[in-house]
Amino acid sequence: MHHQHFMLHKPHGYLSQFIYELKRKKKLLGELYPFPEGTMAIGRLDEDSEGLLLLTTDGKVSEQVRSKTVEKEYYAQVDGIVTDEAVQLLQKGVEIGVNGSKYTTLPCKAKRIETIPSFIGPGKKIRDERHGPTSWVSITVTEGKFRQVRKMTAAVGFPTLRLIRVRVGKMYLEGMPTGAVQEVQEIVL
Repeated sequence: MHHQHFMLHKPHGYLSQFIYELKRKKKLLGELYPFPEGTMAIGRLDEDSEGLLLLTTDGKVSEQVRSKTVEKEYYAQVDGIVTDEAVQLLQKGVEIGVNGSKYTTLPCKAKRIETIPSFIGPGKKIRDERHGPTSWVSITVTEGKFRQVRKMTAAVGFPTLRLIRVRVGKMYLEGMPTGAVQEVQEIVL
């Protein structure tokens, strides 16, 4: 069987799924592109998150990407000016809540970002300057707990206002405008 793989720059406000059976109307991935039947999102980005979402018709590839050997890099715009101490705490791992239990995240890569790349795009307006300053941090994890990056930044005192996944393995968001879909030969990890 010939499998197909896609990269998508998921916009804010879309669910990382094709079917939503509750009554509220939601924006779904199938509205962005006519994906072939059997296409699945590899991992998820919540409705309020943006960025690189990989899709495939091959369940084995999906399992490989979701493994703890593949890095996922996020850019988080946070409330306030993130401190060196907060970045160091993120790097070591922080305690978050997962399914009603306390969980300590694995050590990760984290650093402040001074200049945001243009491929990020303007995104949804978060708030204006009179509500205080914001800053950006890059966080690279190999695990994917529910809303993990948002919980991590909140745990160190800097709640996430905007979250963008910029990389999965060796696949980068760079060069893809918001909402763009690109078919790729393979998922490169």
